Amino acid sequence: MSVVVVGAGLAGIACATELVAAGVEVRVLDRADHVGGRMATRTVDGRAVDTGAAYFTVRDPEFAEVVAGWRTAGLARPWTPELAVLSGDGPGRSPGPMRWSAPQGLRSLVEDLACGLPVELGHQVRHVRPGPTVDGEPAGTVVLAMPDPQAVRVLDPALAAHAAAAGRRWRPVVAVAAGFATRSWAPLPAAFVNGHPVVSMVADDGARRGDAAPVLVAHTTSEVARTYDADPDGAIPEVLAAVSELLDVRAEPVWTRAYRWRYAAPEDDRDVPFLLAGDGVALAGDGWGSPRIETAWRSGTLLGRELARRHRAS
Repeated sequence: MSVVVVGAGLAGIACATELVAAGVEVRVLDRADHVGGRMATRTVDGRAVDTGAAYFTVRDPEFAEVVAGWRTAGLARPWTPELAVLSGDGPGRSPGPMRWSAPQGLRSLVEDLACGLPVELGHQVRHVRPGPTVDGEPAGTVVLAMPDPQAVRVLDPALAAHAAAAGRRWRPVVAVAAGFATRSWAPLPAAFVNGHPVVSMVADDGARRGDAAPVLVAHTTSEVARTYDADPDGAIPEVLAAVSELLDVRAEPVWTRAYRWRYAAPEDDRDVPFLLAGDGVALAGDGWGSPRIETAWRSGTLLGRELARRHRAS
């Protein structure tokens, strides 16, 4: 029973990890030239910057074991137990579980898990049809580890997964990274921004990554992201003005970059960790549960274990 996993983000890699451990033949395909998905890290001005997910939390005991391995290897670090909250009512704090970050960027965590897996990058999948088949080639099971709207584009409408993924709304984000000559803002790890028309969150990437680099990354509201969907760079002036207002940053940045995420997070949670239909097509990712990095790992891991169980029983 061969399995084709489409999507080399954390969910797809976690699923493939379980399958390989169980001796199941698997291929992981991704159209990008690197693994990671929305755990995105880009190199700007000679330094890695996290431009997708901002951090991750740890609740699941098994995920905690994975994170402990990353920490031992120097790939993950505890960052902060609370974030700031900025709103019209004045500053506040958002206590909660420890937020974790990655000194080499969040993508390095997925790269670590993907080491030794059969991953084929630069491979665009266009059609998943009954059989199931992937671009005309048969497979025992096809796993789509990606946001619902991306899955719908490749799924044949006759497949059960198409109906499960269709019609669900996702929130877009434009992430704007800005590098400065020096740090001119008050110390903060990151802040949720409530009620602002432009920015929903801003993170100090130097604090997050532990090197004190004068780099900020701001996430826009969904409305701004939709406005600048065709031109993400167009959001940069509005975002910089908002960050200047929120953090009292007066200096001009040395460089800026904008990154569009059309499907940053689903608007509604699901209460099941994955979909495995009787027609041999499965869906997994952080859209199956609440939208967290940990959710993506758990979704892929549990789906991989179920597929491995069926393989052993066949």
